[in-house]
Amino acid sequence: TVPSHTVVLLHLWAVLVLLIAELKWIEAAEVYTNTWAVQINGGPEEANHIARQHGFINHGNVFGDYYHFRHHAVEKRALSGHRGMHIRLQKEPQVLWAEQQVVKKRKKRDIYEDPTDPDFPKQWYLSTPTHQDLNTKVAWAQGYTGRGVVVTILDDGIEKDHPDLVSNYDPEASYDVNDGDADPQPRYTQRNENRHGTRCAGEVAAAADNGVCGVGVAYNAKIGGVRMLDGEVTDVVEAHSLSLNPQHIHIYSASWGPEDDGKSLDGPAKLAKEAFLHGITKGRDGQGSIFVWASGNGGREQDSCNCDGYTNSIYTLSISSTTQSGNVPWYSEPCSSTLATTFSSGNPGEKQIVTTDLRQKCTDSHTGTSASAPLAAGIIALALEANMNLTWRDMQHLVVRTSRPGHLSAGDWKTNGVGRRVSHSYGYGLLDAGAMVALAQNWTTVGPQHQCVHTIDIGNKLVFSKSVDACWGRTEYVSSLEHVQARLTLSHNQRGKLAIHLISPLGTRSTLLFPRPNDFSSEGFNDWAFMTTHSWGEDPQGEWTLEIENVAANGHDYGNHASFPLLVLIRDAMRLVHSHHLFPFHPPPYPLLSQFTPPVPFLRGDTLIFSSTS
Repeated sequence: TVPSHTVVLLHLWAVLVLLIAELKWIEAAEVYTNTWAVQINGGPEEANHIARQHGFINHGNVFGDYYHFRHHAVEKRALSGHRGMHIRLQKEPQVLWAEQQVVKKRKKRDIYEDPTDPDFPKQWYLSTPTHQDLNTKVAWAQGYTGRGVVVTILDDGIEKDHPDLVSNYDPEASYDVNDGDADPQPRYTQRNENRHGTRCAGEVAAAADNGVCGVGVAYNAKIGGVRMLDGEVTDVVEAHSLSLNPQHIHIYSASWGPEDDGKSLDGPAKLAKEAFLHGITKGRDGQGSIFVWASGNGGREQDSCNCDGYTNSIYTLSISSTTQSGNVPWYSEPCSSTLATTFSSGNPGEKQIVTTDLRQKCTDSHTGTSASAPLAAGIIALALEANMNLTWRDMQHLVVRTSRPGHLSAGDWKTNGVGRRVSHSYGYGLLDAGAMVALAQNWTTVGPQHQCVHTIDIGNKLVFSKSVDACWGRTEYVSSLEHVQARLTLSHNQRGKLAIHLISPLGTRSTLLFPRPNDFSSEGFNDWAFMTTHSWGEDPQGEWTLEIENVAANGHDYGNHASFPLLVLIRDAMRLVHSHHLFPFHPPPYPLLSQFTPPVPFLRGDTLIFSSTS
């Protein structure tokens, strides 16, 4: 005999099967609404008369002689039609046709569903229940996945046959500058030191729904790689990489730069500078190549990314990092040239970045600002798909306007002169993919660049503030700033003891140079362009103040004149670049440095350059 508990189980199983069958039947059945489509002869008045007579509300004419009726005494959703009401309507001589409306299943063809890739749930920075993430799901749900956009990774190569990259790999966006051939495949070693480029590439464009690893931010973008770091890096190597196929490649992502040792002062040389300029003027049919750059990992060495001529350039979109908990990572370098931030690694125990790895593997331990720049490149690819007419400057405007300071902890958040929160550690905050694509869609391209140049030699000043008119009354008039550069030449017996600050007419204080305790160089700065983005959107008219500060504990570097720790200088000109202007100087009555005894440092201010929108 069958045990009684087995009978109970069989009975429950039968009930469950019946319930499932009933639910499936309900799912398959038509759902009738309390609305009718009715064709009526005689116009709107006749339609209103018939509706009132049978208890309907006439919701108006659909088109022609068709009307939309609703009956509140009929169930809103039912599995069978209301036959009686239908027959009564059909009996009316003026009713030519009537049909109770059923619910039709319709699916948006661009509807977003989570990627099915096995490591997608680990990609905490793309999607979290608390929405403390890069808001990529909102961009994806709008149908933007990077399709039609080409990104290349300037690095140590890219594993083009990686199963998560192969479907998006673009040979036209790839080259091996180190060996001078078309194949960017990394050089394999026991220590896998050439894994960096492949990791960065996966962050941008690892394919979705293929059962491998996770997904890239722009998982339908085309991805290429330039092998240029696995060998001697020269000016020619950099320039070749930065100028590869600029009519095909839209975005170049670079996670490298000079030594982050807290004492280097280095940047692009002649050819690389020209490659940047050629890229922003000629690339993408004149809309400008977009260069995304990692801000640097010299935090432990108290480095400043304003001493890195790549991140400090107005032509690069400089990206910093924040940790999973929204704190400044130990490796982060503060500087005024950083525009925005994405996630990366933090302290032990905090999550890191999930991406493709060398030898066709996956990793969940990609780290540093190296991992932040490619995430930004992916988000920028989504915005570019939303509007392929965006210029390189438009993209920076979108970043400034949509980045979010919330959830990011730093001690130096301030509100600039146009009400935007900005920080030396984070720029304008965390990139927001959803907001970027939304703003990109109907973005009006910013105006053309202008230059207004006036120069006058004012010599060296101990303190300097300068009132500028922003070319008021001329065609080059600038009303809204983008970048500001202070081009300075100065000598000092210990460069790392200097701090430089710039204060805008609206009171926004940018630190152009933080002190660098490891920088003992006596070479000073020779025409170095310190850059800040912190006054973005401000009106440049009014008084600008530049301060040079000696932070030596005892002041001995300044001889007997430690009582004058603040020095402000400028010689020749202030210039607005972009839509941009140089202003004549009317020197204030401050004493010349030569009136003090040595060893006061020699200071020669060159130009203050404002890059702005007219």
